[in-house]
Amino acid sequence: MNTQASLDQLRRCHIAVDLGAARTRVFVKGVGLAVDQPSVAAVNTRTGSLIAVGEFAERMTGRTPGYIRVVRPVSGGSVVDIEMAQRMLRHLIGEKLRRALRRKPWLRAAACTPHEADPLARRAAVETLVGLGARRVELVDTLIAAAVGCGLPVERAEATMILVCGAATTQVSVLSLGSIVTAERMSVGGDAIDHAIVQHLRHRHELMLPSQSVRPLQLALSGNGLTPDGPTSTEIHGRDVATGLARSVRVDTAAVRDAIHTPLTAVLDGIGKVLRDCPPDLVADLADRGIMLVGGSALLPGLDQMLRDATGMPVTIADRPDVCAILGLGAMLEGRVQPMVLDPLAG
Repeated sequence: MNTQASLDQLRRCHIAVDLGAARTRVFVKGVGLAVDQPSVAAVNTRTGSLIAVGEFAERMTGRTPGYIRVVRPVSGGSVVDIEMAQRMLRHLIGEKLRRALRRKPWLRAAACTPHEADPLARRAAVETLVGLGARRVELVDTLIAAAVGCGLPVERAEATMILVCGAATTQVSVLSLGSIVTAERMSVGGDAIDHAIVQHLRHRHELMLPSQSVRPLQLALSGNGLTPDGPTSTEIHGRDVATGLARSVRVDTAAVRDAIHTPLTAVLDGIGKVLRDCPPDLVADLADRGIMLVGGSALLPGLDQMLRDATGMPVTIADRPDVCAILGLGAMLEGRVQPMVLDPLAG
């Protein structure tokens, strides 16, 4: 088991998996992105059988009778329930694709792991894929996979800064010459921002918001929603804390913007620490190139503008920020990433 796989080893892999706290993505060599579903499974606690996985299981969240439990086998980018993660993956991949993979006599798989994941987390990722029939598993740092996936020139001798905004963690890194120069991982992600909005509505408006309504609320505020020139208020439906009855309130956008500032300060602290640890020559590169935002939470309305205001650096959102890591891993599998060759000095 390698802590960091080489490009040569990755080219021999048949399948790549990105097991995230929010979504699971599977890339199959020669097929492309085969699975992109929520990392959720619904289990019948009486019989132990799986009822649903992915989108369908996520829609069940908060709506199930007592004997059905909705579980998330991945937390903070690491597998916390190996057996459930295997069962969920098996169902997400589907019988047809599983049969095709079974025909490979020596199935090799690649997986993304968070930066500086501890040995237990790495072992859990390997065990999950071994349970799917992989004979060998290569691990790749999410930061490098995401940088490759969004087209950053990682192999050049110039700095590129990437911010991977996940559901449970945010990772920030400066890359140069195909390696991580300095990186930081914060346990704040899209879920923490959702939680801050839910808490704000509960305390300020005594309104309980259904878990499924947080993202639509953010979308209602998007466009220029959570930016100073966006709409000043929006109407939200929820349940009154005291009476338990359905109620609608008009919510002030500026107040929501202030509520999500608290979790975002942790992200800004992480960016500051990475820049302080970075050699001055690379920081000078970053002043004009700025930060590349990837990850599902990169699309949070107003996040890019907040980072621009706080750092004074240009901030760009990747074209398909949510699937950058798995597409980067797929590019490595299919040999579309060239290793950097250093010419030996003549003479």
